[in-house]
Amino acid sequence: MKKIALVTGAASGFGLEFSKLLAEDSYHLILIDINGPGLLDVKQELESKYPIGIDLLVYDLSKPECALQIYSEVKQDQIDVLINNAGYGLYGFFSTTNWQREVDMINLQILTLTHLTKLFLPEMIARGNGRIMNVSSVAAFQPGPLMAVYYATKAYILFFTEALANEVKGTGVTATVFCPGQTETNFQKTVALYSNSKLSNTSKVMANATRIARIGYKAMMQGKSVCVPGLLNNVIAQLNRIMPRKATASLVRTLQEKIRE
Repeated sequence: MKKIALVTGAASGFGLEFSKLLAEDSYHLILIDINGPGLLDVKQELESKYPIGIDLLVYDLSKPECALQIYSEVKQDQIDVLINNAGYGLYGFFSTTNWQREVDMINLQILTLTHLTKLFLPEMIARGNGRIMNVSSVAAFQPGPLMAVYYATKAYILFFTEALANEVKGTGVTATVFCPGQTETNFQKTVALYSNSKLSNTSKVMANATRIARIGYKAMMQGKSVCVPGLLNNVIAQLNRIMPRKATASLVRTLQEKIRE
């Protein structure tokens, strides 16, 4: 029986990198993104290298009804791996940022991620196997002034997935939350497009997406509940244990302000 993996946000960034790794492991892929042409490029690239099948679904994952629509399209398939990767950020003071952009972010990174997990998890448990990865960020571990909603959504993903990992112990299903730091993806360009910042110009201090994705992929396959790649990111993740939360918020604020200088 063929192995099937579903990946959201698969046209670029970590979604693309995870798709490549799954293809290497002979998974049939169901790739989802709002960027249809980007998905076609991925399909052509991977099918030219690997003897696998790839199905493409073009969806705006910020729409509340999209998870159920996706499930209806693929429910005949046995999803062995679910990677909820799609997401974006928004930079600026919450009092001045675009509200609709934030609504869509909450829908995408909380509602759709949770609903897709809700729909596919029971079938995995019934079969006694399955892997779920939810992509969060090292931002999940502290408050994030100037990216308040983004940091909050990533904190939700962290705690939701950790709780889920505990609930599915002994079922044959694993849940992994992946918490990378700054990495070279389209994330920075998207933030800069909707924000008054220079995030897209900081690639010299960012990690390589291919290398970081491989660390996360290995953690998922090993069934680890939390993956924070990199020593510095692990230090950042522990700041709230050694500093008052108010102090960590002030530190993040200082670092965020340097981005737009």
